[in-house]
Amino acid sequence: MQGNQAIGDNSGSTTAGRSAGSRSARRRAVRRAAAPVAVTVAAAMMLAACGGAKKNTDDKGGGGGGTLVVDTSFSLKTADPGRTFEPTGIMVTRPVYDTLLTFANGDVTKPVPLLASSYEASPDAKTFTFPLRSEAKFSDGTPVTAKDVVFSFNRVKNLKGNPAFLLDGVTATAKDEHTVVLTTAAADPALPFRIATPALGVVNSKTVAAHGGSDAAGADQGDKAEQFLNGDSQGSGPYKITKYDVSTEVILTRNENYWGAKPKYAKVVVRNVPANTQQLNVLSGESQISLDMSPDQAVKVKGQAQVLQQPTPTTAFLFTNDNPAISPTTSNKDFQEAVRYGLDYKSLLDVAGAGSAQAAGIVPSFFTGALDPGKAIQRDVPRAKAALAKAGLNNPSVDLYYASDVTINGINFGDLAARVQANLKEVGINVNLKPAPTQTALDSYRNGSEAMGLWWWQADYPDASDYLAFTPGELVSLRAGWKAEANPEVSGLAQKAKTATSDAERVTAYKQLQESMNKTGPFMPLLQPAQVIAANNSVKNLRYNPIWYIDVDKLG
Repeated sequence: MQGNQAIGDNSGSTTAGRSAGSRSARRRAVRRAAAPVAVTVAAAMMLAACGGAKKNTDDKGGGGGGTLVVDTSFSLKTADPGRTFEPTGIMVTRPVYDTLLTFANGDVTKPVPLLASSYEASPDAKTFTFPLRSEAKFSDGTPVTAKDVVFSFNRVKNLKGNPAFLLDGVTATAKDEHTVVLTTAAADPALPFRIATPALGVVNSKTVAAHGGSDAAGADQGDKAEQFLNGDSQGSGPYKITKYDVSTEVILTRNENYWGAKPKYAKVVVRNVPANTQQLNVLSGESQISLDMSPDQAVKVKGQAQVLQQPTPTTAFLFTNDNPAISPTTSNKDFQEAVRYGLDYKSLLDVAGAGSAQAAGIVPSFFTGALDPGKAIQRDVPRAKAALAKAGLNNPSVDLYYASDVTINGINFGDLAARVQANLKEVGINVNLKPAPTQTALDSYRNGSEAMGLWWWQADYPDASDYLAFTPGELVSLRAGWKAEANPEVSGLAQKAKTATSDAERVTAYKQLQESMNKTGPFMPLLQPAQVIAANNSVKNLRYNPIWYIDVDKLG
């Protein structure tokens, strides 16, 4: 997804993020930037076009320790890991700044050690201990210590930037030179998943501090290290940043002091290129990898290039406002039942293209706690018509709001809204389409005034707890008029899921929660769009990571 462009927010930012929402003023910016979603607005495409492809004369084959060229549409603001949460930024900082934990081989169900040699969680999930690898070094050869981790985490918190929420309620201390302890006031079983986020990469504290960096309270005003980090990375990962231009390209070069296995490619060039041009570049050998093709474009390159095409951690969803003051029609529980079973989910997948998947629940399919595909709602027209009759509504008309200038992984939301309209017409519901520019649509969505809305949610981190925002009284639910007291059963299951500490308990709790939401909630999870990654056949070990797209250091 990374070739995405973030969507604006109430803050007026022009960058968007992964989802169309945020938990707080601070997180507003976060969400837009966080994920691997191919979100593109027209203006962004124009910008990308200006930075279009240029001939790659450095390496044609993309192997043998030469140069790897990756084309994507930039969503990029800074190389400072303490401030980075944009999709492209996450991708390029991950191989530069090692994190305590990571996700290997695209599997986001289990964090595994990286800078930490292992980790241990207390039974109450309030204390997490991370012994560091003694061999880990920064790119200048300086050993990585617990002091560097504590400085990096405190700096992220006190910068109060987009990634700061990842450490809400977390206290980092250095038990000794090579042991870090994280403590939380409340049980936080999702912390290991957040710790693997590239924004929590560890910096060389001595060097960053010498160039104006600060981890103290007030760092949001006093830290002056961003410009330095944009030109001179200070991580312990397999690459260093040697060029950073938010409009054209980022160049990574191999870190010869890397403590782990050396990456094959000596240089990685990540270029800002429009999706249509990316297709041509991969086929001609101008680049080795494209991250932003649509499913239709993928069809054209299959057989000539290798193509990965699989669901993203983005959930497109429909909601019917549960607040009678907003709409007596959409808040009617029988009307909600009619919509739920009147939708033709398979036909919606036709709009999304190959590689997309029906969302069985609000949690994406490859996260721990996701519902089994067999639990997904299936269309049942007689049941939908019966529910509508029970609601006492005769050919009701409702307004459906959506952002009309957004494309997510090749899905035009106008096309998706039109398909929803056609589906519901067949069961006797008249849908009036209400397209609007993104900023306008976000305003009505966020103030909870939409009778029916078509939106999407991209995970901030790969854990089901990120989706508690859809439970009664939480951020997204309030936008759908689903108040805290609306459904005690669902609220109770949400609390149970939030406080469960063992993996087995969490899986069971989140599945029960989603099954209950699918029966009685105002949300109708629709689909997970497909991420398309196309690569020249010279590239080996290509795998998709739902958070940062690809591991450039693992490619052969």
